[in-house]
Amino acid sequence: MFTGLIEEIGTVESISKKDGGKVFEISAAFCDELKIKESVALNGACQSVINKTKNTFSVFSMRESLSRTNLDSLKEGDRVNLERAMLINSRLDGHIVQGHIDGCAKFKGFREEGGARIFEFEYDTKYLIEKGSIALNGISLTICTLRENSFCVGVIPQTFECTNLKYLKSGDFVNIEIDIFAKYIEKFLSAKDNKISRLSEEFLKENGF
Repeated sequence: MFTGLIEEIGTVESISKKDGGKVFEISAAFCDELKIKESVALNGACQSVINKTKNTFSVFSMRESLSRTNLDSLKEGDRVNLERAMLINSRLDGHIVQGHIDGCAKFKGFREEGGARIFEFEYDTKYLIEKGSIALNGISLTICTLRENSFCVGVIPQTFECTNLKYLKSGDFVNIEIDIFAKYIEKFLSAKDNKISRLSEEFLKENGF
């Protein structure tokens, strides 16, 4: 479990293919504190540490993860957002982020407004609401504008400088994780509607219709 507050920007040092997936070696300042099997969010995608040195750590990203995220497009030298798992005894800043990526959103561009930058992304907005939370490349952000197939988030200077958003170019893709509560509510309502439909059909059959 994560909070969406990025600890640092790491660098992809090497990439190798393995068993249909990829092993990423990442350099980061907190490597010396990591333990094997520890979870680290890489651009928001929860990955497990499989190896480490004083200055680098490695994760194995299986085919399923590569197909749902932007990890498959990473190249050596790319900068990635990093966050270790949240501590249960600390403040929960940001919002609850699982590290389970729902898909990728396409970056359309940004404009400067009121001391911040307004980033626009192309994505299905079914589960999104204005002022709701969303995680982009693992960053906890708030939706400020919704359109039919796109949304905008406001990025303050601190977030811009401390994450890899500053490296985005128009057309790039970011990992997106929808607020978990939105998905649970949609699932609950769908199940409820289906139950009502089944009961109605059974009722009609029992009554000779």
